[in-house]
Amino acid sequence: MALKTRKPTTPGQRGLVLQSTDDITVRKPKKSLLRTLKKTGGRNSQGRVTVRHRGGGHKRRFRLIDFKRDKFGVPGNVETIEYDPNRSSRIALIKYVDGDWRYILAPNGIKIGDSIVSGPNASVDPGNALPLDRIPAGTLVHNVELKVGRGGQIVRSAGSAAQVLAKEGRYTLLRLPSGEMRNVLSNCMASIGQLGAVDNKNVKLGKAGKKRHIGRRPEVRGVAMAPNAHPHGGGEGKSPIGMPGPKTPWGKPALGYRTRKTRKPSDRFIVRRRYQR
Repeated sequence: MALKTRKPTTPGQRGLVLQSTDDITVRKPKKSLLRTLKKTGGRNSQGRVTVRHRGGGHKRRFRLIDFKRDKFGVPGNVETIEYDPNRSSRIALIKYVDGDWRYILAPNGIKIGDSIVSGPNASVDPGNALPLDRIPAGTLVHNVELKVGRGGQIVRSAGSAAQVLAKEGRYTLLRLPSGEMRNVLSNCMASIGQLGAVDNKNVKLGKAGKKRHIGRRPEVRGVAMAPNAHPHGGGEGKSPIGMPGPKTPWGKPALGYRTRKTRKPSDRFIVRRRYQR
């Protein structure tokens, strides 16, 4: 997928770098697979802001995505490749031979008319979903389950892919996009191929207004705040942060500090952490 620029008629257009939309085949989603999506403004059920800098943005509707890929043995055809405002990757609309319609994450190289199928007997082709024990070593996969039957939880963003490295006993060793190497139960499902929209990481929005359309509100520098609002605040004129290392608004070290205190049961599946690359 190529990148495109605009004629620099305004400062915002000058800095704009967008993905090509040549791969998108229709503009309107399938109505039966849409759901309403309520905005939270970054607030939890108690009304408190738990994620800062969220709010506004264009109205969206949620597309029901088949992360489980549990329609075993039933072939389907790719009808459309579509844009999804709720994720960075493209989605593909699949029409199964039994009349069912579902959205899946669209891997790189998939096109209209391609046939896809899920199950242990499926071929190792982009878009098909198989248990990890049926996928040969070296294969790139996405939408990987961590618990059998729960549906894909990791490797779901644009351009990402995990690699099957080895199999030992009940587990399959994967190299994740972060560089982490992790064991996953071999009967967990994964989809074949790298996800599309590979150039998503190279997009430049060009102006602040596009960030607001996405639903991101402005971020204020800590040094521009009052001392009661941020550890970096205060001072006369332009001042340094004035402390060893930058801090978060709550006084914790901002760079390189591990905030994950408790050990998780899933830690035993990590063979090599992403920090040791």
